[in-house]
Amino acid sequence: MTDKRVFLQKLLQEAKHFGATDADALMVSSTAVSVQVRNAHPEELERSETNIIGLRVFKDKRSATISTTDFDKKNITRLVEKANSMAKILPEDPYTGLPYPSAKPIVSPEQLDLYDPTEHPTSTMLEWAKEAESAALSVKGVSNSVGGSYAFCKKEITLANSKDFFGSYTHTNHSISACVLAGSGVDMQRDYDYHSAIYFEDLENPSEIGKNAGERAVAKLNPTKPKTGVFPVIFHPRVARSLIEHLANGVNGSSVTKGSSFLQDSMGKVIFPPSITVIDQPYKARGLGSIPFDSEGLFPETINLIKQGKLVNWLLDFRSAKQLGLNSNGHASRGVSSAPFPSPTNLYVMPSTHTPEELMQDIKEGIYVTELIGSSVNMLTGDYSRGASGFKIRNGTIAEPIVEFTLASNLIDMFSKLHVANDLEFRYHVNSPTIRIDDMSIAGD
Repeated sequence: MTDKRVFLQKLLQEAKHFGATDADALMVSSTAVSVQVRNAHPEELERSETNIIGLRVFKDKRSATISTTDFDKKNITRLVEKANSMAKILPEDPYTGLPYPSAKPIVSPEQLDLYDPTEHPTSTMLEWAKEAESAALSVKGVSNSVGGSYAFCKKEITLANSKDFFGSYTHTNHSISACVLAGSGVDMQRDYDYHSAIYFEDLENPSEIGKNAGERAVAKLNPTKPKTGVFPVIFHPRVARSLIEHLANGVNGSSVTKGSSFLQDSMGKVIFPPSITVIDQPYKARGLGSIPFDSEGLFPETINLIKQGKLVNWLLDFRSAKQLGLNSNGHASRGVSSAPFPSPTNLYVMPSTHTPEELMQDIKEGIYVTELIGSSVNMLTGDYSRGASGFKIRNGTIAEPIVEFTLASNLIDMFSKLHVANDLEFRYHVNSPTIRIDDMSIAGD
């Protein structure tokens, strides 16, 4: 870390020497390994190791970003010169700039526990991928495999800027998946299961992943089309999370400042039932989206986006906050060659006390969605239309599988009728329990 600190400090000094008024540098060092098997035979084995640095320079109200994988001193000097030359000719932006660092860290990288030193040999990874696939293929009715896979990634993220911020942390990720087919001919159905975790010890068992994938595929056999009409709809957690992603896009400060969000006039308004609270928690230990600092060197805030149904916060980086006359809440995210952009960390909906079964028990006829296909969501108007598959609900019970139907509504209307169950699990960056929305239009037969 000391070497990286010295290297980045010299880079920033050189940027200012060539005329930059401010600068920041993001360095990402990563190791990624992935394996995939199909019918027990290895199909893919990849390993990559990369070191890349992104330099962002500011010349008063102009900025430019440039990146390289060549750390040779002569190349770094050329990089600095090019970045400063680019900044000279780009248009002015009154909202660009670097924020002053937060007063003090809220947590240390060590407290977040984002680094698992465990790295298994590829031979072991292949065995786990085979185990997941084998468990899926052993489910009665499964006819073929799309594959089993295992992956590991380690990233060290280091950020420094000319306002005396320096921070570094390492983030690991282990993941396993299985995807299989059930049935035959034109009646074949596909499904999968997947799990990802910071620590290997938190990863689900490969056999369990495979079993889930196989059972899900078999459950979809011999589907029908639902009739066209208006029905209550239940979203399984793996698709319910997409609705919360739409909320995150709607409260993104960058979209709000551009006037391209369907929620831009909703701040302070009740847009969900009072039972709904949506939280972004950057400091969840071993959280897939946890960060000790954001990509502008600010320490992120834990925020409610929705509190008891009311929209109370935007997701903000420095630029969008400045445009809105607010302070950044430390949610800037960026790649090495891109400008910062507001993003959630660990975003989730607070669960209720009701089970998924209780959520659907009064539904005489409805739809249970387990997969969404394609995307036609207008983030300016909130109009929502997506292909889907899943199951019918009859008299409060999941019934026969259904395919090839379309869900349609408007996100504002959907949010106002949204109810949640108690089955929240933290499996992704954005997480939701089972969701119920009454009265959605279904286009089927």
